[in-house]
Amino acid sequence: MLGSTHGTLTTDLRARVVACGEASRAAVHDTATPTAVAAGDLDVSGRPLYAEVPDLDRFFRPESVAVVGASDAEGRPNTGITRQLIAWAERVGARLHPVHPTRASVFGLPCVPSVRDVPEHVDLAVLLVGDPLPVVGELGEAKVRFAVAFASGFAETGEAGAAAQTRLAAAVERSGVRLLGPNTNLNAFERFRDDLEGPAIALITQSGHQGRPLHALQELGIRLSHWAPTGNEADLETADFIAYFAQRPEVGAIACYVEGLKDGRSFLLAADRAARAGVPVVAVKVGRTEAGARTAASHTGKLTGADEVVDAAMRQFGVIRVDALDQLQDTAALLARARKPVADGVVVYSISGGTGAHFADLATAAGLRLPELPAAKQAELHEWIPEYLNVANPVDNGGHPVGDWRGRKIIDAILADPAVGVLVCPITGPFPPMSDKLAEDLVAAAEATDKLVCVVWGSPVGTEAAYRQTLLGSSRVATFRTFGNCVSAVRAYLDHHRFTASYRSPFDEAPRTPSPSFRKAQALMRPGEQLSEHAAKQLLRAYGIRVPREQLVTSAAAAVRAAGLVGYPVVMKASGPRLAHKSELGLVKIGLTSASQIRDAYRELTDIARYEGIGLDGVLVCQMVERGVEMMVGVTQDALFGPTVTVGLGGVLVEVLRDASVRVPPFGEDQARAMLGELRGHALLEGVRGAPPADVDALVEVVLRVQRMALELGDDLSELDINPLMVLPRGQGAVALDALAVCR
Repeated sequence: MLGSTHGTLTTDLRARVVACGEASRAAVHDTATPTAVAAGDLDVSGRPLYAEVPDLDRFFRPESVAVVGASDAEGRPNTGITRQLIAWAERVGARLHPVHPTRASVFGLPCVPSVRDVPEHVDLAVLLVGDPLPVVGELGEAKVRFAVAFASGFAETGEAGAAAQTRLAAAVERSGVRLLGPNTNLNAFERFRDDLEGPAIALITQSGHQGRPLHALQELGIRLSHWAPTGNEADLETADFIAYFAQRPEVGAIACYVEGLKDGRSFLLAADRAARAGVPVVAVKVGRTEAGARTAASHTGKLTGADEVVDAAMRQFGVIRVDALDQLQDTAALLARARKPVADGVVVYSISGGTGAHFADLATAAGLRLPELPAAKQAELHEWIPEYLNVANPVDNGGHPVGDWRGRKIIDAILADPAVGVLVCPITGPFPPMSDKLAEDLVAAAEATDKLVCVVWGSPVGTEAAYRQTLLGSSRVATFRTFGNCVSAVRAYLDHHRFTASYRSPFDEAPRTPSPSFRKAQALMRPGEQLSEHAAKQLLRAYGIRVPREQLVTSAAAAVRAAGLVGYPVVMKASGPRLAHKSELGLVKIGLTSASQIRDAYRELTDIARYEGIGLDGVLVCQMVERGVEMMVGVTQDALFGPTVTVGLGGVLVEVLRDASVRVPPFGEDQARAMLGELRGHALLEGVRGAPPADVDALVEVVLRVQRMALELGDDLSELDINPLMVLPRGQGAVALDALAVCR
């Protein structure tokens, strides 16, 4: 029986890793540390752990605005834009200065030929010119803080446009100006209602049109505070606005429409800032399909990224991903306005047993908890509801009381139950006066409780007074039009508060200096090569990941001696630097129990390799490990996020079931365990058909050690695949039976 080597490493991330060395990995690799980032603000891979939050106050609320290319000539596109900007400047209290080389005035305002000639410091320059590049230098000389470039024809158009955008971005960086765009629009300068109260939604979109449904939420009484149309993101990006909005006191939720991310780490740091602040981020992220990714690239020139990695990264940092714009608006609206839940129990209250059953099915399937109300509570409800109706949950009232006080009593009694945190009333269609009275009672009850009250108004008309005036007139009732959107929004609401209640930023605990393991690993790396299995296992051993007893031999006689030392039965494998899929080539022999079998296996393995033209560094004679669950743990490089760590079912099941979960370092033990919970085959680790439970703690430890390796080796490790990783019964550890490593 194999003993355990994982010890107590999983008790705390900081105790989990080997003692840190003195020099940062950036210094070891001769990687220059950016002057704007202190060495202590970089993790061991040289990536930032903190991001500066741009002070965008003077972007959204400037004191002075210069409009470059302003016009009042009839029929010119710039004329309409100039007129809109003048109106916006008046609303925000900004002084607007038209800039045009040949005009003395625009719409009666004095015009100057250059931004340098504006008689005061300019907070924001709006560039109504076809090519913003020549203007950027002037903005820098005038020390303009922010600029907006509407011009298109950049990265969204292909290779030549991408090159033009690169030149623009470089000029912006030299100038010190922060630029929104190019290929953006006027959404930042929309009219926002100032008569609405309560927490607001801040909106970020890469496509302006996709934000229209959320902007229209104001007509339903839901407040919007900002709109950032990021366009091609040559400079300012989605992450900048998330980080900024997360610290704004008026912002209750951030809603995003994202086509592609400019930089994965920047996005994670921004999401981390929002999670620390408890501000929910809800996002539509296109690129789930090849067609969507291709269209997004042509629209804004952005890299959509491997969708499973993007999805995992969002989940890891609490970003709520939705698929449709109606889900985005409903979920963001609920999260912005709802108070913190006092319980996670959901009760369905309806005037129809069929409606209640239908909603309960959808809610339960989505993972919501519908607790059965206690017998005493059911008896209380039966004082006002006939005995033959079910009130356990869902609560079927058979028809909400209209002529007296009983309806409000029923709702208050349900909300008084301590296990209930959310009450949902699905009204499939108007049925006055019953539905009118029901809406009034729900609003009155919602105004008197700290619990969430949701109503689904299913009428396709939507003009009824009970909906338009009663329900939408209350900021304490969350109103939906579909069952599905209500269910997904309530799930997101409970998940968000559960997530933030226990959130610990992984960036605070990320390793900043390399461990002694890193120096051992460096000596094993072979740039541009795939390591042999033996060398790959040495890499694992350097990071404390357990491998079988084995010896690399180059003769049959040495193989026999090695088998005696390793202990029968043994496994023999061909080992070479470019050798993969050994089993398919017949280069693995298992269960060998005698010297004669060892000699025969050695000759057969070397003969096959010679016939196939495969160069070997020898033959491995390995300890045979039989009992356990076969898993895989790996590292791959993502274009946006850098190294990623994957865990899944191993052996032949990897390619058959494709049951795997991925995370982006850094992450802690909680996320490593969450990865296992996401696997469809998770039950195998718990023990099935009489098998003992697997050593999950040891598996978690391997995931965390692999993460440390991925962080320290960074881009130098292109790929790592431990498959199978045999997870032994509880308390006995995990053993890497095979490994593949590819160096950059």
